[in-house]
Amino acid sequence: MPEKLKDIFFTNESIQLLGDAVQQSYRGFDMDQFLVLVYDDTWESLELKAKMHHVTLALRETLPQEFPRALEILRRVAPSIHGFDSLVFPDYVASYGLDHWDLSMPALAFFTTLCSSEYAVRPFIGRDPQRAMAYLYEWAGNENEHVRRLASEGCRPRLPWGMVLTVFRKDPRLILPVLEQLKDDESEYVRKSVANNLNDISKDHPDLVLDICERWYAQNEQRDGIVKHACRGLLKRGNRHAMLLFGFGDPTHIDVENLTLDREALSIGDDLRYTFELGVKTEGPTKVRLELRVAYVKARGKTSRKVFQIRAHTFDPGRHMISRKLCLADQSTRNHHPGEHHISTVVNGVEKARASFVLKAPADE
Repeated sequence: MPEKLKDIFFTNESIQLLGDAVQQSYRGFDMDQFLVLVYDDTWESLELKAKMHHVTLALRETLPQEFPRALEILRRVAPSIHGFDSLVFPDYVASYGLDHWDLSMPALAFFTTLCSSEYAVRPFIGRDPQRAMAYLYEWAGNENEHVRRLASEGCRPRLPWGMVLTVFRKDPRLILPVLEQLKDDESEYVRKSVANNLNDISKDHPDLVLDICERWYAQNEQRDGIVKHACRGLLKRGNRHAMLLFGFGDPTHIDVENLTLDREALSIGDDLRYTFELGVKTEGPTKVRLELRVAYVKARGKTSRKVFQIRAHTFDPGRHMISRKLCLADQSTRNHHPGEHHISTVVNGVEKARASFVLKAPADE
């Protein structure tokens, strides 16, 4: 099993390093008290983000209570701390700087060049979206790619592991000027964030995103990359407008036959081999998006659907044999559970064939 992030960051060594760095910048720092506050009775049970905020709380108790003084110290300390541990700096701003916008927002731009302020800027957006987005729009023109990325990533309506921006789920129009400014950014790192932001918006406003993507598509290679990545969720959900945008044809005359599995029962950790025939009954070549939809059994017996792309290709009329494997080993992002699982083949957003298999616990359990 891969090592958990909470065991990689906020180790005894990194906590000591942080304390030493603060002590060098602030003579009044009580290192002993800081360590006592960090290593309280809850420390070992905390997950990664909770550990981060726990350290923030400990800093709050051992730094000057006046936010401007504490922030000045943290700005001096930040360049010496790296990795996830450094997220305590923007977290401190998000926790205690909401009444100090003129200090806090420039600090978030500074900290994001060293770690990331994408989570910390969200409480400011929640407090005053119009005011916050004025800063983000300015950041979109910054010379540093990390600051430009923050302009897009920070306002994603559904940023994973971040505070949901309900105001932008309802009405994302304040986001759009930032994305327009960044759509031709020279950094792929920034453009990918633009695509992820649009993908978030598409879950609540698909037509709005498709209108934007139609304007951007086929202009240049960079915009095409954004559009393809932005529409991935719409394509997985079988949105017909998105399918047509990318030239995927009418699935009416495309069939899937003889979907077979190499086994009907297997154990967690095995690979499942599946095979089927794709029948293209059109007069000429047709662009096809093939996907596998898997209904995974969850711990309490319910199912969760996941869609995997098999292939996107232009097929000639006729029959085409397709064979692939599905890995059923546990991963950092997904654990498998015993029970009856279902798979289906999807052609241009339309389900064409189904099959089932039983997944068992490993033999050594």
